[in-house]
This record gives sequence, structure tokens and C-alpha cells, in this order.
Amino acid sequence: MDETTSSTPSAPPVTTIARLGQHEGQTVILRGWLYNLRESGKLLFPIFRDGSGTVQGVVPKSAVSPEMFDRIKTLTQESSVIVRGKVRADKRAPGGFELDVEDLEVIHRVADDGPFPISLKEHGVDFLMEHRHLWIRTPRQAAILRIRAEIMRAAQEYFDTHGFVRTDPPILTPAACEGTSTLFPVNYFGDEAYLTQSGQLYMESTAMALGKVYSFGPTFRAEKSKTRRHLTEFWMIEPEVAYAGLDDIMVLAEEFLSHIVLRVLANRAADLKVLGRDTSKLEAIRPPFPRVSYDEAAKLLEEAFAAGKIEQKFEYGNDFGSPDETYISSQFDRPVMIHRYPADIKAFYMDPDPDNGKFALCVDVLAPEGYGEIIGGSQRISSYELLKQRIEDHGLPLAPFQWYLDLRRYGSVPHAGFGMGIERAVAWICGLDHVRETIPFARTLNRIYP
Repeated sequence: MDETTSSTPSAPPVTTIARLGQHEGQTVILRGWLYNLRESGKLLFPIFRDGSGTVQGVVPKSAVSPEMFDRIKTLTQESSVIVRGKVRADKRAPGGFELDVEDLEVIHRVADDGPFPISLKEHGVDFLMEHRHLWIRTPRQAAILRIRAEIMRAAQEYFDTHGFVRTDPPILTPAACEGTSTLFPVNYFGDEAYLTQSGQLYMESTAMALGKVYSFGPTFRAEKSKTRRHLTEFWMIEPEVAYAGLDDIMVLAEEFLSHIVLRVLANRAADLKVLGRDTSKLEAIRPPFPRVSYDEAAKLLEEAFAAGKIEQKFEYGNDFGSPDETYISSQFDRPVMIHRYPADIKAFYMDPDPDNGKFALCVDVLAPEGYGEIIGGSQRISSYELLKQRIEDHGLPLAPFQWYLDLRRYGSVPHAGFGMGIERAVAWICGLDHVRETIPFARTLNRIYP
């Protein structure tokens, strides 16, 4: 909640923990929850959280009434409270400030016989995911979600300030975009429809109307995968640009990612510190990004296998798996762009390379530190005849794609775009081991609760 001022001139201002630095030496009011409580003789050290951060309170027994001291001493974890106290600078404190508590009102006290289940001790992953609705209250998880929000804000900011128009594609679609094996079917009034895998095809149509567009919304993939990089429901931001080619969107992607990282470093330094993130690695994210062809990447893996650096031999002609992407991306201090994959392993809409038709004009951007693909994009086929042939070659029905083919019949132009999965970007920027922590409520192969 935004900072407010009481209608009573002499009343302390209601503020947030994140804004305590603006009130050094002043008495303020905080509204939040008790995160933890330590006791040392005649001193109590309650730690409060309010969604914007945490702060330690200090309560000397001699400074408050006996009733107030006992009220705070018997508080239980996650009890909701309204606290009045004086802001004091302390370099030893995590946020640089402490609160000398003067008064505390208990709004709701968590019962002793039903204590808050997420304690400071270690819990197993299954337990934490079953209690995700409570786990997100902890400082680490809250920091991740604030960084996620910053990434999403910065992503939109970049496109909004670079001439792009946001347009929203449908979530219910009549056809596949990324292959029929990962579709979630839906009964649409007796007809079969699907949850969208990507808004790309629809973004191509709005690009033909508006020039430079982007979409931002949930997408769904029914992949039966249990890797640390996969979710069945995730958020994608997808720009599409008329009169653009592969090189154009590679430049766009590196400038876009650099902008996001700069915003997180500038605005979420405290949250990165909570996560223990090595920010020097993020400070290296500057254009230009290295560009490596599929053939060059395959050769890199071949040499690594021969040197015993990786265990599995890469079969040329296949797509790169997670271990392959991990090794390739770990060789660079910034995202690396792998371009021109074999056309046979890529989506039907990707334009073939005019210099060698067996390759597609596409790019995958792999994050450094072994985090793998975070962006996938391509130049789209602009020829009606070629696109029609590719749809047929992929065994897809023509009827649901007639509107998409129309884009090649009425004023077709070269155009290109990409998609970035928010959750993979969050995992990389936060330095997380698994994407399940990057979204408030993860949907995976075996999890749809809570």
C-alpha cells in the first residue's frame, strides 16, 4: 500500500519497510506481520515483514509498559500487527535501519495450537510446494516475486518506449503453434480447441496492421517433462516486427535483455542481496552478445566430449538438450545467440536461410551460467506457397490456418519476432536452481495444488 498521512497532523505517518530510509529519526506506523522473534534478557527483537521487506524491532523492557512487553513477548509467527516505532539507522541491519518499538496492536494472533507451518527450519520441497500459499511469505520467496515483478515491468517498459503497441492474442485457439504433442485440449461448445502455446501467429497479424507489436500473457505446454526448466503454464512476452529479419531481432533481443538486467540491478539490489546473488555476473550483461551458428555450437560440444568435459556425445542434426545448452551457455559471461538451426527440427513457420535452405533463419538466446534458453525467435516465412507447403509437410490441417495464410496473400512482407519466457529469465537473474520458485503458483507435470 502507498504511504499515507493521517488526517491528524500530529499522528505518525503510515509507511512501509522499504521506505523507512525516508523517515530516519521519525516515529512511523507499519502494518504487517511478525516474521520472527528473538529474546535476549530484558530485550526483545521482533522481526516484522510487510511485503516490501523486513525490519528488526528493538523492545527494551524498560522502554514499554509491562503489558506491552508481554504482548510482544508472546506473539506467534505470522500474527498480523500494527506497529508504531522510531526509525533508527544501523549499518549492521540488513536494510540499514531498525525500529525502536513504542506500541504494537495485534490484529490477529496465530494460535499456539495451530502454529504457522513454515518455520525457519529446513522443509522438503514437496512440503513447501504443498504450502506454497504460505511459503511465499518468507523473505527469499518474497524477494523472488518482487524481482519477477521488476522484470515484467522492465520488459513492458522497453517495448512501450520503443514504438511497440501491446496487442493481446487469444488464449483459446483452434490450432497448434509449436507442435501438436504439447497441446492442452479444451471442449469449446462441442468443438475441440486448445490452450495457447504461444501468441505468435496472432501477433504476426497485428504486426501487419500496426508495424511493431508485442503481447504479454500466459501460455501452456503439455510437455511431460520434469526438468528444472519446465512448467506447463508460464508467461511469455512476444514482440513481432514487420519489415524485420533475423539480424534485426537479434539486436532487439540483446538490447531488450540488457535493459531488463539494468533495471533489476538499479531497483532490486536489496532483493538480490537477500538471494545472495553475485551481481558482478549481471553487471557484465551488455551488448553485443556473442553469435554462434548451430554448426559452431555442435563443434563446441564435439570438442567438449572428446576432452571429457561432457558425458554424452551430441548427435548432429538434433536439437540441443538441457545438458547441451548448459555447457554451451556456461562458456560465455553474457547471453549467447545460437542461430540457424536445421530447418527440419524447427517450427513450420520459420523462413529457410537463402544461402543454405537446410537451415532456418532462427535464433535461441541462451543465458550464461548454464541457465539455457530464455529466448527463441525467427524470421517468419513470407511466401504463401512455401508456408502452405510447410504446414502440409508437418502434417497439420490447412483449415485452421487459412487466416494465417491470408497474411501471405494480402500485402506480405518479411517479418520476425521472438518469445521470452518470464520464468526462465527470473531463474537466471535470481540465480535459482528450479523454475518452480519463479512464479507464485507453479504448474508442473504432477502439481496443480494449491
